[in-house]
Amino acid sequence: MACEVRLPAAQNQVFDFFSDAFQLERLTPSWLNFSVLTPPPIDMHVGTLIDYRLRMHGIPLKWQSRIDCWDPPLQFSDVQMRGPYRFWEHLHTFEEDGDGTICRDEVHYNVFGGGLVHKLIVKPDLTKIFTYRTKVLQDIFANGTIPAAAELVSH
Repeated sequence: MACEVRLPAAQNQVFDFFSDAFQLERLTPSWLNFSVLTPPPIDMHVGTLIDYRLRMHGIPLKWQSRIDCWDPPLQFSDVQMRGPYRFWEHLHTFEEDGDGTICRDEVHYNVFGGGLVHKLIVKPDLTKIFTYRTKVLQDIFANGTIPAAAELVSH
């Protein structure tokens, strides 16, 4: 799965936003009841482990990801260590584009339950999640002021 959005902000500003794991709470639809469990501040680098909690179709889940690539301000990737997928790798890239940045997400994953579970549940869910994420990103960056997650969420 892949998606991209152009944001009207400098590459380093967009990268800094994404490198704050607590921004995921803003970028994830409320129906997932998503929260970061790892206490702040999270020092992002290769090997950083981040724990999350969420609900998928009413089922409470814990997810742990590990940062496998860290190359500011160009890219980073995370892989699921524990969670709902058989395999999950998410590459985030940030490309300068004039006075903005093209933000790309490339996700490689494999699900438990095979093709039918993917077609009927996982793919539609991921499409909704990334559509929501794109809209929220556009809204956040449209006003030109990007508050830190800590200013929006109390931990």
